[in-house]
Amino acid sequence: MSVVWYECKVKYRKTHETGESKVTTETYLLDAVSYTEAEARITEEMKTYTSEEFMITNIKVANLSEVHPFENSDRWFKSKVSLISYDDESGKEKKSNLYMLVQANDVKEAYENTEQALQETMGDYSIPAITESPILDVFPYFSDEEDVAIASEASAETENIEDIKETEEVSTE
Repeated sequence: MSVVWYECKVKYRKTHETGESKVTTETYLLDAVSYTEAEARITEEMKTYTSEEFMITNIKVANLSEVHPFENSDRWFKSKVSLISYDDESGKEKKSNLYMLVQANDVKEAYENTEQALQETMGDYSIPAITESPILDVFPYFSDEEDVAIASEASAETENIEDIKETEEVSTE
């Protein structure tokens, strides 16, 4: 089952660094199975962001195929990727577009991050456009079971590393 991403616009009173309080509307992205779940999830996420009242002004399905976060990046960019295929019958080149959201600090880094995300792609592609997205933050869905699975994988990796270290210590003695 593919992931469906929802853009949620939320209006709330935000206090800026200057101490000034203004009503602002910000866009967030999350994955959900329905509009109802998207509304419930953004409500829960916003409760952690603000103690003020807030209003969800819009929820829409985002036209995104993939989302790629990168560490040490603070902005989100929408990359248009044209996948190039060849029609054997007509001999013509066909392009099909998909959109990816990548995290970066500037457009150049967004281009590099898009290329890094496409490293495993077997076919030809081009990146005709990259634009800064209004999305402030992304909230991917993790079930409690997935959290436990991720934690146990990390624990297993740590144990494997410790076993390797112990083996190395024994073999060097």
